[in-house]
Amino acid sequence: MAATTTTPVRPTRARAGRRPLPPGVLPLGAGSGLGLGLVTLYLSILVLLPLIAVVITSTEGGVAGFVDTLTNPAVSSAIVLTVLSALAATAVNVVAGTLVAWVLVRDRFVGRRLLSLVIDIPFALPTIVAGLVLIALYGIDSPIGITLAQTRAAIFVALLFVTLPFVVRAVQPVLEELDPDVEQAGASLGAGRLAIFVRLVLPNLVPAIAAGAALSFARSLGEYGSVTLISGSLPRRTEVASARMLSQIENDNLTGASVVAVVLLVIALIVIVGLNLVQRRAARRG
Repeated sequence: MAATTTTPVRPTRARAGRRPLPPGVLPLGAGSGLGLGLVTLYLSILVLLPLIAVVITSTEGGVAGFVDTLTNPAVSSAIVLTVLSALAATAVNVVAGTLVAWVLVRDRFVGRRLLSLVIDIPFALPTIVAGLVLIALYGIDSPIGITLAQTRAAIFVALLFVTLPFVVRAVQPVLEELDPDVEQAGASLGAGRLAIFVRLVLPNLVPAIAAGAALSFARSLGEYGSVTLISGSLPRRTEVASARMLSQIENDNLTGASVVAVVLLVIALIVIVGLNLVQRRAARRG
């Protein structure tokens, strides 16, 4: 019988100068390249160019003008009030939104679908209408006897109202994907409901909670309609940054308004990047 010979197969080498693609990443074809170009062009026109224009406008007064705007008592007070109110509302909604999502997913009760619909109302309402709703309830002639109009508490309540759905809708789908058998196993071992949530459920929810918190904080920084109506926008008392920017624009001070916008943008980016890092670390641990 004739002996057969086999030719050894040499491993193929990647072309010089090209790094191998990460797992799951395919090379761009002609169609994909065109799509990427269109997306980049669209985002550049819609997002990047306006942001660059705002940054350039904020520097028209130079460094001295930038600093003078920020050290103005009305401006600094509005920025501090906005950031603190946004942080407080986000922190409360992280807890309340997660709890609401848990109830919607894990409990069965009459009116559950109605409750789910109510949560989306702040999404559907124009912010000016949300302000009117809050004035009707917490205004000077409050039917429940709680008057919050023209107070900082009114800003906090308004931000809670408009940002609650962000956390709920971010956490709810993740809860629906979690296997209830894990929770039942914990219960069979004698763990209480709170312990089951903290030890078994919460670690899986951290990425979704961080995503909802980022959206909630960003929305709070830029909220105008609901906050302005109920707070009265009193300078150095209840005026938020968005109202201060509008006042500067009305006074033909576009540079000053751009300075405030850039500061808010930087703060938002810092918080969102921080939350994204938390989200990634939690996802890796999971």
